[in-house]
Amino acid sequence: MIYLSIVIPSYNAQRTIIPLIDSIRKSQKVNFSEMEIIIVDDYSNDGSYERIMKYELGIKNRKLQLKIIRLKKNQGPAEARNIGVKYAKGKVVLFLDSDVLVYSKTIFEIINAFKTDPDMYALTGVWDKKQKGNSFFPKFKALRDWSYWINERDPRNYYYLFSTRVAAIRRELFNRLGGFDVTYKAALVEDMELTYRIARRYAVVFNPKVIVHHEFENFLTVARKYFLRSFYWSRIYRDRKKFDPVATTGKEAVTTISAGLLIGLGILYSGMRILNFELRIMNTSLLSIILASFLLILFIHLYGVRKFLLFCAKEQGLWFAFKAFITGIILYIIILAGAAWSFIKRKEI
Repeated sequence: MIYLSIVIPSYNAQRTIIPLIDSIRKSQKVNFSEMEIIIVDDYSNDGSYERIMKYELGIKNRKLQLKIIRLKKNQGPAEARNIGVKYAKGKVVLFLDSDVLVYSKTIFEIINAFKTDPDMYALTGVWDKKQKGNSFFPKFKALRDWSYWINERDPRNYYYLFSTRVAAIRRELFNRLGGFDVTYKAALVEDMELTYRIARRYAVVFNPKVIVHHEFENFLTVARKYFLRSFYWSRIYRDRKKFDPVATTGKEAVTTISAGLLIGLGILYSGMRILNFELRIMNTSLLSIILASFLLILFIHLYGVRKFLLFCAKEQGLWFAFKAFITGIILYIIILAGAAWSFIKRKEI
């Protein structure tokens, strides 16, 4: 009997999909006869579907069941996951992104969590902090996410983001909730939106032993994702009017806003110095007021990111930590820009 159905949406994943399947097949302490892999090819055009089919033919003598579904048009990861669940037989559905690798005991940890706890309805895991290359930004992103989930999370939080990089849910609950919202065609905030629906009655439990590996993209690719996720999440926030551990806590919102204020005050101070603009307010130089405000905001921001910067210094050294601080400021500005653009577009409607 199938207990765990692993659903993987795949679009132009020729380079990563086979290594992912291999990593699942190398899982330890699991009974492969109670597992199945369902790959939903979202109308790929890079030859990945053909490669998966060839791979499937080459592993006929195996215990693990592999099912491949080919969509007739590209429908986005949310719809691809929903379709995959329709074919699933397991009591529990595990979602994986097509560009991750699972650790050898990750599948065991998931199955064991659900089997030993009848009140477990959904759980999520984390990317590891490793990168194969030496490029700064992928290493920064890996450390940023690991620190966010491991070093900075408040363990008292009731629920966490149902992150589809690695997230499992009881199939009955997923179907009862109606699955992912397919109005989100790209991988943007469909995981956040589903998390909010789960969290109305159930916890999304974070298990730090559920680990996958992911090679991160370059700065521009990630920055674009940050902008779009901020844009769409801001729409959700306007309805909920609540910060939470799913997308951003109140503390993280303050840290983000402080980054914007730092840039604004820095530009204002520099511009006034260049123009030699002088104005006194109650016998105090405006430049002095701006500088004092800048230093105060800098202290607030540094306090908000202190755990991450200390973690970077420990892992990669002080110079890396300094570059991480600057890079973080830039990404916070991009997040603010996405939120601002969402507000502007709302006014246009």
